[in-house]
Amino acid sequence: MSKFWNFILFQVGWFACILGAANNQVLWPVLGSLLYLAIHVLRSEQPNLELKLILKAVLFGVSADTLIANVGFLHFQDAWPSPYLSPFWMWTLWALVASTINGSLSWLRDRPVLGAVLGAIAGPLSYEAGIRMGAGSWGVNGQLGGLVLLAIVWGATIPLLFYWHHRHIGASLEQNK
Repeated sequence: MSKFWNFILFQVGWFACILGAANNQVLWPVLGSLLYLAIHVLRSEQPNLELKLILKAVLFGVSADTLIANVGFLHFQDAWPSPYLSPFWMWTLWALVASTINGSLSWLRDRPVLGAVLGAIAGPLSYEAGIRMGAGSWGVNGQLGGLVLLAIVWGATIPLLFYWHHRHIGASLEQNK
């Protein structure tokens, strides 16, 4: 899939999930995004590696968002499957982000510092935009602390996803020898 369409479909999935959460109707946005992700994985050059990257990103994201929410910095709308975990629609957003690593964000592959800086800026801004659209709110511990924690998480996330991708590729090459 071209980088252009990867970027466009990521944006469509993001907006759909955010608007769905804001209106407590996330089923169709999540299903649509998961359908796109399935097609993305199947069409990728190395589907197994792409799926592993997406699953790792989701586990990382669920852990980070759950921790930030449980310490009182974030509150998400539509808390399914549990009020103690980040919601399923956020899991889908993490998967969508991972789908950009070999697509529209691939230009950051050999630029970890730039990836960290962009992640530290764009990640928190994305959460702020989602909150302003009604998909959540800042928790009792406030916006500033939440933005700082998100900047740390997202500053680490983008280089980490590229590291995992590189490690998967290396392991794949070793297995094929």
